[in-house]
Amino acid sequence: MRIAILGGDGFIGWPTTLHFSNLGHDVAIVDNLSRRWIDAELGVQSLTPMDSIQERVRVWRQASGHSLGFEHIDVAQDYERFKAWLGAWRPDAVVHFAEQRAAPYSMKSDHHKTYTVNNNVNATHNLLNALVAVDLDAHVIHLGTMGVYGYTTAGASIPEGYLSVDVTLDDGSKMPREILYPPDAGSIYHMTKCLDQLLFQFYAKNDRLRITDLHQGIVWGTHTDQTRRHPQLINRFDYDGDYGTVLNRFLIQAALHHPLTVHGTGGQSRAFIHIQDSVRCVEIALRNPPERGERTKIFNQMTEVHRVRDLANLVAELTGAEVAHVPSPRQEAAENDLAVQNRQFLALGLDPIKLQDGLLAELVDIARKFIHRVDRSRIPSTSAWTRDIAAKLVTRMEEMQVVRNGSR
Repeated sequence: MRIAILGGDGFIGWPTTLHFSNLGHDVAIVDNLSRRWIDAELGVQSLTPMDSIQERVRVWRQASGHSLGFEHIDVAQDYERFKAWLGAWRPDAVVHFAEQRAAPYSMKSDHHKTYTVNNNVNATHNLLNALVAVDLDAHVIHLGTMGVYGYTTAGASIPEGYLSVDVTLDDGSKMPREILYPPDAGSIYHMTKCLDQLLFQFYAKNDRLRITDLHQGIVWGTHTDQTRRHPQLINRFDYDGDYGTVLNRFLIQAALHHPLTVHGTGGQSRAFIHIQDSVRCVEIALRNPPERGERTKIFNQMTEVHRVRDLANLVAELTGAEVAHVPSPRQEAAENDLAVQNRQFLALGLDPIKLQDGLLAELVDIARKFIHRVDRSRIPSTSAWTRDIAAKLVTRMEEMQVVRNGSR
């Protein structure tokens, strides 16, 4: 199968690219390399050293015998060029990761909000628009987020994309319907994923595009079977306050003998998935496309739910680190319960990797191996949702610094 992976140089895109190439598919990466220049903007780098995309492609060919294509195209801005490439290469499937993926980064400033909306929404629409324009029946697999559902306690398990409701008619009778689960974005980033859903709904209905939307939880882990095949194939490991996922940040803090900074009470419940399972889920989605004319197929791509404070305690037990509570930079409930349905992937054969499976120790080893590459000042999450929250966060961080300096 011929597969285009938009954003194939990124944290999920790179291991997905290698996974499909290893299966024998003809794979091409389309990427504007924005994640690399965002590193430069933030003054931080991946904990794991990353070669250029050209060198990565060369090493993969050497290690596997499989070739990868690479097109340096900004899908959100270079519509005509992207459309021309899509019409010429004509993939059977397009895996869409070409979106700015960090909620904190999307809330840093008005500039970052504007960039996130323009990049994410334009990239999604340009893809769908181009498929129609070049008359290409390619299966679109989009990486969404569990965050479209919001993080308030729902009182019932969150279904996979659609909610069954009874609509009260004018005569008082009830008519059953299925609607998109009501969105409740918690950041500008999450809002763009909510807008993606509406674009998918329209193009599936109007132009009969075949679309799968994967509502993914927080990804943990770094290695997959393919990235282990050569040191230069190693994946990103983001630890900074904008892009580092909560578990990665805790592990870096532990390796530095820095307190694990838990936001608020740590009562935020989140859905999680290991990166190997994330790649496997994309493969399962690829093998189970919707029919033309069918509504968007939605999967909840997660395997377990944990509270942030429980994760901190787990890492503390593993490493001996201390736990410190800091004001949350987010505008969200201090505590929430989260129950999520993920029956579709389980029914299609997913055998989940769980946090207790020993892979946390592997992450700790990676953190300790590359600890010399860490910029300690970039670890705290300082991108606040409001000005008032920002002021409280700065004050608390300064207090913690005074305490640490006094204990030396």
